[in-house]
Amino acid sequence: MKHTPALARLIDALRALPGVGPKTAQRMAFHLLQEGRAGAAALATSLTSALQSVGRCGRCRMLTEGELCAICASGQRDAALVCVVESPADVVAIEQSGGYRGRYFVLMGHLSPLDGVGPEQIGVRELESLLDAGEVQELILATNPTVEGEATAHFLSELARARGVRATRIAHGVPIGGELEYIDGGTLAHALAGRQSLG
Repeated sequence: MKHTPALARLIDALRALPGVGPKTAQRMAFHLLQEGRAGAAALATSLTSALQSVGRCGRCRMLTEGELCAICASGQRDAALVCVVESPADVVAIEQSGGYRGRYFVLMGHLSPLDGVGPEQIGVRELESLLDAGEVQELILATNPTVEGEATAHFLSELARARGVRATRIAHGVPIGGELEYIDGGTLAHALAGRQSLG
């Protein structure tokens, strides 16, 4: 069955969301138009408002409604520590842990030459300017443990070292409460390679 043009556009727009395929997008569109019209109107208003008012922080590139995000604007954060992450969701995850008091730099992706994502697309110039200012003493690389994330971390560590800034990588391995028999081989290999001495 062919959808009306407006419905087809809505389904295509919903498919832009991560993890949403054609069937899920169709189900969402039907729900919004059948039973959720008030919710759909609120969603449209909120989305329009967010698109108009939310931009990137002038220092770390986090999503914010001001010139600086709340973390960069805070005088309570350690400006000598900068944690590099791939997305705003990573900032939220680290902040929820409550164990980090430095600042961030959000790449909004990772290096992926095959997809046309190079240093310019992930804000390397802005990061270089931040490092050149001389305040940062340690760059914590918290990119994802994927091939692209590891390549991005390596590239950024070289930039930091060239400027005399210490570059560190977050640990990857066995989660607290995890049992070894259920951990995948790649994670175990990484945990063994990154082992530390006790005492």
